[in-house]
Amino acid sequence: MSTDILLEAKGLNTWYGAAHILYGVDLQVRRGEVVALMGRNGAGKSTTLKALMGMLDQRRGSVQFMGHDISKLAPHQIARLGLGYVPEDRRIFTDLSVTENLEVGRQPPRQWADGSTAPLWTPDKLFQLFPNLGEMPDRPGGRMSGGEQQMLTVARTLMGNPFLVLLDEPSEGVAPLIVEQMAQMIIALKAQGVSILLSEQNMHFAELVSDRAYVLEKGQIRHQSTMAELSANEEVRRAYLSM
Repeated sequence: MSTDILLEAKGLNTWYGAAHILYGVDLQVRRGEVVALMGRNGAGKSTTLKALMGMLDQRRGSVQFMGHDISKLAPHQIARLGLGYVPEDRRIFTDLSVTENLEVGRQPPRQWADGSTAPLWTPDKLFQLFPNLGEMPDRPGGRMSGGEQQMLTVARTLMGNPFLVLLDEPSEGVAPLIVEQMAQMIIALKAQGVSILLSEQNMHFAELVSDRAYVLEKGQIRHQSTMAELSANEEVRRAYLSM
């Protein structure tokens, strides 16, 4: 595994009960890049992220992260290695304040394999990245808008100082202004050296932030290319992404 490849899945298969969902998915995410996992609803995007994070019991295939085989590890063990996960359904603690939610996610500082310091996140740095959260540090999570909750979920994940973040449908169901802020946030994270694998249906959003793309259809990778090549390929977009 090349030193700049942080995450690599080979032959990833998953099932929900008797239903076979993913069929031999192969993908890679390198250091400092944003990769979009594109596809329609039900294509298997969220399932792929859950499988990478060790959240599905019925899975086969190899998953390597930062030189570790994480194929058989539990989600909390994978998180401790520095793989962050932002679920689509947010799962914030509604009774806890913004600051308390952030503290729940805190993990120790990390170093890259070469000994250099990985991005280190504190509440103050996160409030700079998400000014909305900085204005409401004491507000309970349950009294925030959907977009604010989405930002809080991302911020809480970053408190774990991840090398790579799995980001599930960040633009889904939030206001256009929040979508714009999410795009700026992803670009800022990339500048800090954080890699992102993002599951997304919104082509415009993916174009704003992504370097490369994989296109899923019925649990299989049907296309992979740079984001610019996917943007220019009307045939692939019409076949696998148009609604």
